[in-house]
Amino acid sequence: MAVLLGVDTGGTYTDAVLLDADETHVLASAKSLTTRPDLALGIGRAIDAVMASAGVRPQDVAMVSLSTTLATNALVEGQGGRIALVFIGFDPVELTRAGLAEALRGDPVIWLSGGHSHAGSAMAPLDLELLRVQVAALGPEMTGFAVAAHFATRNPAHEIAARDMIRSMTGKPVTCSHELSQALGGPKRALTAVLNARLIGLIAGLIAACEAHLAQIGVTARLMVVRGDGALISAALARERPIETILSGPAASIAGASWLTGEKDALVSDIGGTTTDVCLLRNGRPSIDPQGARVGPYRTMVEAVAMRTTGLGGDSEVHLIEGLDGAIRLGPRRLMPVALLAQDHGPLVHRALDQALASEVPQDGAGRFVLPLWQGAPPLGLGAREAAVAGRLTQGPLRMADAVCSRVEAPALARLVARGFAMIAGVTPSDASHVLGRSDTWDREAAEKALILFSRKRSGRGERIAAGAALMAQAIIDQLTAQTVDCLLEAAFAEDGRDWGVAPEALARHPLSTAGLDRHRGVVQTTLGLGVPVIGLGASAPVYYGAVGDRLGARMVLPAHAGVANAIGAVVGQVAMQANGTVTSPGPGAYVAHLPDGPERFAESGSAMDALEVALTLDARARALAAGVEEVRLSVIRDVTEVDIEGQPMFIEARLRVTAQGRPRIAIG
Repeated sequence: MAVLLGVDTGGTYTDAVLLDADETHVLASAKSLTTRPDLALGIGRAIDAVMASAGVRPQDVAMVSLSTTLATNALVEGQGGRIALVFIGFDPVELTRAGLAEALRGDPVIWLSGGHSHAGSAMAPLDLELLRVQVAALGPEMTGFAVAAHFATRNPAHEIAARDMIRSMTGKPVTCSHELSQALGGPKRALTAVLNARLIGLIAGLIAACEAHLAQIGVTARLMVVRGDGALISAALARERPIETILSGPAASIAGASWLTGEKDALVSDIGGTTTDVCLLRNGRPSIDPQGARVGPYRTMVEAVAMRTTGLGGDSEVHLIEGLDGAIRLGPRRLMPVALLAQDHGPLVHRALDQALASEVPQDGAGRFVLPLWQGAPPLGLGAREAAVAGRLTQGPLRMADAVCSRVEAPALARLVARGFAMIAGVTPSDASHVLGRSDTWDREAAEKALILFSRKRSGRGERIAAGAALMAQAIIDQLTAQTVDCLLEAAFAEDGRDWGVAPEALARHPLSTAGLDRHRGVVQTTLGLGVPVIGLGASAPVYYGAVGDRLGARMVLPAHAGVANAIGAVVGQVAMQANGTVTSPGPGAYVAHLPDGPERFAESGSAMDALEVALTLDARARALAAGVEEVRLSVIRDVTEVDIEGQPMFIEARLRVTAQGRPRIAIG
């Protein structure tokens, strides 16, 4: 029998699920820990387990679809490779817009003359010789390049020329901004290209790991990847445009939530190890964010579901907030739970915790560990202090105090973590749930020791912040509940449709909102709740979300298979390839169709739009066929902007979008 295999790789777990070819029921599901740096191990264990559980042969697998939160997590946590931005025809002030400078994080910028006007004509010659010199001067630590040129959406010639030269010189991946979006807004396009270039190595590694294991066990079915809007794309396209996989996991979870519950209107909240993703389901479908996907601090030009992603998950870092009360805060960085680290490195963890507990006042870094995320020799291109820290980690995990020997090395460790070379282990909500008996997957004794140690931290009054592990654990769980409620309220206020006059983030934390949740009864009586149910997804949703529903006065839906909803959503989507283009009018009787190969002039607007539609249709259809669609359905949207001048319409601009979609080919290979 033909079956469909869905795989979702998250920051903590990799899930696998098998559905029948008619997508009517789940045959089996399995989970495995996501394994860094070798993702193939975790993927392989999940796939092997689900196939063994269902008694499925490799030749029975008709399609494989992959979703992931790794790209989302990397952006939230500020991780990714070191890249260079080639910025063509822009003024220096443009670097300060759209969060571009922050996204670069100090990575180099190559400034070149060139770029085009709104009409697509060159503003200045492209200085390829300067590009050659500057690329040659960059070190081997560069993992990729982003190229953004002024009005490249009107004429991509300079981006293409720069891309071809860089590829011929370095062999490294190059992302052009016009390949990712046809929208105007140079800095925002450049930001999207920068993030894409930074993610290429991460997503390429994930796809390669999945493909390698499928080949090893004899599965020959086509591999698809979930895009951020829930559509499926080929693995080859996902390698080139990994930015399109941000919110891939959340988009798959929305499809999975709808499939599992049949709910038409609900808030879907998916808690993972690193993030909580909230989206409104209306009439059984999520809305698409018209401003582009927002992840953490970045607003991209990638079309994706209207999702609010917050750095809050079961493995979020627990912070002590400076102040008199000893309050705590969770996230946004993900740590490895101490209980999980102790599974593989029990002697190291318990010995370090026992030593730290011998002191009534814990030292800085006590109860924290550092583990390397590379195999073999340390990574290349490290500074002296980074290399010193990496050298100590070569033999495996260490106590924080043994990995970082002085305060000046702390920033070096932070850079290793940001680049994905190392990870910190410490107290998380997952440890708290083990202490309270809500989870029993990992080493409960190690979690209890770590929380006793954390509870000995002192508030501004000089008092311990909690009286033991159990009270500390409950405080952490209560904080996770409070922050989850904030996430859901922000999404609810944003999607309500009423103009509140205040930002959703401020409304969610407003004293009146708090009073409403408290059901305050005084001279003023307040009540606040949600008008739709909440669908809780994620393996840990049953552990945490009961209290969330109580606080919000909402019906909480926790479906069977909620822990593998992303993997289910990965195989129930369709391929949808889109091609976008613009027709402009530089003057009376002149119309320019901005075709994929460059601008072409016409004497009539209709002729220009027809030519553009033909080019876009060929492009979208070819990409859909390449992705495995047998029966392509085409749809065309023409958005024409005109103004009325003395009773006569005057053409300003036309935007065309052609969508080619259909189900991927289901066939036994």
